[in-house]
Amino acid sequence: MSAKLFPGFERRRIRTSGATIKLVHAGDGPPLLLLHGYPETHAMWHKVAPRLARRYSVVCADLRGYGDSSKPKGQPDHSNYSKRAMAQDMAEVMSALGHESFHAVGHDRGARVAHRLARDHGERVRSLTVMDISPTLKMYESTDKAFATAYYHWFFLIQPTPLPEKLLANQVPYYILGRIGRGRSGLTHFSEGAQREYVRAFRDPRTIHATCEDYRAAAGIDLVHDKKDLKRKIRMPVLVLWGRQGVIERMFDPIRDWREVARDVRGRALDCGHFLPEEKPIEVLRELRRFLAHG
Repeated sequence: MSAKLFPGFERRRIRTSGATIKLVHAGDGPPLLLLHGYPETHAMWHKVAPRLARRYSVVCADLRGYGDSSKPKGQPDHSNYSKRAMAQDMAEVMSALGHESFHAVGHDRGARVAHRLARDHGERVRSLTVMDISPTLKMYESTDKAFATAYYHWFFLIQPTPLPEKLLANQVPYYILGRIGRGRSGLTHFSEGAQREYVRAFRDPRTIHATCEDYRAAAGIDLVHDKKDLKRKIRMPVLVLWGRQGVIERMFDPIRDWREVARDVRGRALDCGHFLPEEKPIEVLRELRRFLAHG
């Protein structure tokens, strides 16, 4: 399926110190790493990656636990799904591809991994782009009834195994398509090929477990790591994009939130829901090209 969604891209599997990462890559120019969110795979970038590959060396990777990347069983402290571990995967992937410095772009969970990349590998990350998130620590510390209702899955998926895993096991594709189609436009903006990829990936019980572990780590060990970094601001330029129709717009102030953790922050809302690269690919391309041209 990657061949149809990413014409001209080469498919690779790269072994890191903690996982095997599936990716597609193409292009020639400054390296650009694109990281997807939940409940998706690298397929979410199919509307923007081919155009970016005309100017950049584009890498679209499946995060550990997602898509066709490996899915190790979660450890008791969930540390093998910490954003630190997932960021380490990507740092090693980019080294294996010969990219010692690169731009990092992430949506949703991928943006949280990209944030940790910028923290732990700041000497290699030339710029950071995050889509439709505020920092994890900020979001948890701001939790109230309205947020817990809107992002109920944050608190469902972190419950001890195997409760969420068992409840989700028989709900694919209903649950997955319901998550991506929760905005005003439903599934209108999601290609059938990408939808099939997301559903296929989540039919694997290991994916359900791994993605629960991602959220469990975010509510535990990731917060420990983030609190230790509070006094150290990210130095590279940061672009923040979010959907005007989504929860981040309603309940957070993303520019202000990111300025609490980074020195150089800019960005704006796009007129869409949560899944910016699929709902507004032309606008995303425009914003990325403008930002990356100065990075």
